[in-house]
Amino acid sequence: MQKNIVFTWSLVIALGGFLFGFDTAVISGAEKAIQEYWTLGVFEHGLTVSIALIGTVVGALVGAYPSDKFGRKKTLFIIAALYLFSALGTALATDWFVFLVFRFLGGVGVGISSVTAPIYISEIAPAKSRGKLVGLFQFNIVFGILIAFLSNYLIGTDGANNWRWMLGIQAFPSILFYILLFVVPESPRWLILNKNRNEEAIAILKRISPIDYQKEYDSIVASSKGANDTKSGDPLFQKKYSAPITLAILFAVFNQVSGINAIIYYAPRIFEMAGFGAHTSLLSSVGIGLVNFTFTLIAINFIDRVGRKTLMYVGTVGLVLSLGLVANTFFQNDLSGFAISIYLMMYIAFFAFSQGAVIWVFISEIFPNEVRAKGQTLGSFTHWIMAAIIAFVFPYLAEQLGGGITFAFFTVMMAIQFIFVWKMMPETKGKSLEQIDVTVLGH
Repeated sequence: MQKNIVFTWSLVIALGGFLFGFDTAVISGAEKAIQEYWTLGVFEHGLTVSIALIGTVVGALVGAYPSDKFGRKKTLFIIAALYLFSALGTALATDWFVFLVFRFLGGVGVGISSVTAPIYISEIAPAKSRGKLVGLFQFNIVFGILIAFLSNYLIGTDGANNWRWMLGIQAFPSILFYILLFVVPESPRWLILNKNRNEEAIAILKRISPIDYQKEYDSIVASSKGANDTKSGDPLFQKKYSAPITLAILFAVFNQVSGINAIIYYAPRIFEMAGFGAHTSLLSSVGIGLVNFTFTLIAINFIDRVGRKTLMYVGTVGLVLSLGLVANTFFQNDLSGFAISIYLMMYIAFFAFSQGAVIWVFISEIFPNEVRAKGQTLGSFTHWIMAAIIAFVFPYLAEQLGGGITFAFFTVMMAIQFIFVWKMMPETKGKSLEQIDVTVLGH
């Protein structure tokens, strides 16, 4: 029974991931129509596409504050509201600046969600299934991306205002997310560490694990005392936290210099570069979303069995191979479309099986209880500032340097990532959050 209830709570929170993915990818089908609607120049167009990512950076940067101050649950209500306002505002906007404001708000929701949702799930999940449960967040991200691509394809580009429907349809899952949040409790770790509401926390821990709840409670309290009762007021940037800080920053940077958001945001445009028509490009984007979805599902069923590090080894080798093939196709000027689509599908499969499934799990695990929200904020901020940079400069780089050099850069970055995984990345599978503190911090 307790296993089902934790899964249900995690699934509700992971719906925030669905909105995260949908909001991130939906612009890919609308960006050309929006560019034409407001007659946007190159800079204005780049800003329109990347403004949500700029909002995401801001959201990730401030995400720890509401999460620690008001609690994980109340923060998730704020996120649901931001998604709803963004969907309605962008769909109804008649002024470009107003459109940017609401698209920015949606990005803020994504940024805060990338901080709060993974740490909430990691704080309620049993150690043996934490990877799979936190992985539900990433699974729903890619499900949201798939549905966004499919929705864009079904709505199509024929109508002058179809782009408004592409963006506005997100209002429906946003409302559902807000309603379902009423069934989930607050994080017991937050109640203990931030509010001293121990009896309430014990009641929640009993529902999670009726047999071992006392042991879990004692471990959380002992961890808090071991941190000298600094709780969430402890500054993150201290020498004792240098190991998880380094791991989170590097993991987030490598996640983005793989080129994933350039491909997600500009998938139809990349396929058009490869010679596909506009309609076929949208359909090919659905294929990318489907592969992403399938291999994320496979990954979350392996992440607690073989571990985070093994997935990263397999995925990184595959990413180097697939990105190298894409780069070579551009260098050879063999833009038949078919070859690039196959290689990009390979790329998405390996990314989903490794980095895509692991990132939010790993970053949510490696920081101690007293600075977990701040650590997740750092990892998310790094991830999204890199995503914003990549999304902003990708059209320029692809045009000025060509697809070959652009994808060759991504290939080299993934080769360097292999060294990072080999030399620096610890394995966290099967360990409690308090045990991981000992592994990462060394004491």
